[in-house]
Amino acid sequence: MDITLFTPEESPFFQSTQQSNGQAAIDMHSNNQPQNSHTSTSRSSDSGVLPSASGKWASRLLKECAQAISEKDSSKIHQLLWMLNELASPYGDCDQKLASYFLQALFCKATESGQRCYKTLTSVAEKSHSFDSARKLILKFQEVSPWMTFGHVASNGAILEALEGETKLHIIDISNTLCTQWPTLLEALATRNDDTPHLKLTVVVTTSTVKSVMKEVGQRMEKFARLMGVPFEFNAIMGLNHLAELTKEVLGVQEDEAIVVNCIGALRRVEVEERGAVIQMFQSLRPRVVTIVEEEADLSSSRDDFVKCFEECLRFYTLYFEMLEESFVPTSNERLMLERDCSRSIVRVLACDDEKSSEEDCERRERGSQWSERLKEAFSRVGFSDDVVDDVKALLKRYKAGWALVLPQGDHDDSGIYLTWKEEPVLWASAWKP
Repeated sequence: MDITLFTPEESPFFQSTQQSNGQAAIDMHSNNQPQNSHTSTSRSSDSGVLPSASGKWASRLLKECAQAISEKDSSKIHQLLWMLNELASPYGDCDQKLASYFLQALFCKATESGQRCYKTLTSVAEKSHSFDSARKLILKFQEVSPWMTFGHVASNGAILEALEGETKLHIIDISNTLCTQWPTLLEALATRNDDTPHLKLTVVVTTSTVKSVMKEVGQRMEKFARLMGVPFEFNAIMGLNHLAELTKEVLGVQEDEAIVVNCIGALRRVEVEERGAVIQMFQSLRPRVVTIVEEEADLSSSRDDFVKCFEECLRFYTLYFEMLEESFVPTSNERLMLERDCSRSIVRVLACDDEKSSEEDCERRERGSQWSERLKEAFSRVGFSDDVVDDVKALLKRYKAGWALVLPQGDHDDSGIYLTWKEEPVLWASAWKP
């Protein structure tokens, strides 16, 4: 979009984009109080009044603004951005929060400042990231919602069944969940009827915010393994530009090891064009099983159509924010932190060009059916056993009503199982073998 559409002379509302540090784009809607500099220079809505702050207004206004940006309608863009800025708040109800974070992405898209804003958001997240805060956040999230634990239970069940009777295990973990998946698996290995196996855990770090805490994560995992009496080795691989660069040598794979590849929310960070190569790399490792867990949204096929991509992104995050609203108490700091974490992803998907960004945080989610088509090129599906399905069902009973497990239906359905929130699929888990 032509940046001259938003010159400072036309509207001081956009002068903030001239700041070099990108912070203005982040703070432009830090509260929902009217700002004189905004209201004095912006156009009013057609009716002359703001829409009611009650009811579901955010989706309509956000979609209208996305359409205006797509059509390069500068007058309507100004009008709708101003209206959203007046109503949005990261501390309000679900609609106000959605408006707040999507407004940031729309503003960046309209002013072509997405890359700068994204880098600033990432830098702020890295500086504030610590092991204690991250651990507290993850544990609280797991306590109130199965969003993370669903994939852990399903994957661990498939892994334990695939490795039954093996004595030298090597799990290649490509996820960013700070190894919270593995204590329960270590407990299960410690209570096996046969000899306790040796476990090597190789964690491939794909996000910069996790790098700073991996040393402490490794130390805690080693301590827990000693407590469980499981022979254990921990390795972390950082600094990769592309997952496809991984090889047996880099991963330290030995011929006598039973290999597992575990991916929790990792494949969406791979550039769309490189996903086939990454799956082929997995195949070259000759794993006993590959476990995949991904969020259910299609931000890949629509990436060249801004409006369609925006609508799918809004649909997905509306479900996520509504889930957080019902899972946490209104004053929860953990809920606010999880919502703020979404801001980077939303800006990355909607306001940054893929070709100008690194692989990290690509964020191009795909649906389970799309992943299945890719994985079928190199692997055969492994259905989850009745025991694993029962474990997942038992897990969901620990949480508030609204969660359900959906199993594959017929030969035409993609492999894997779905976690649904109020009958809407939100997560997909699957297991594969060569």
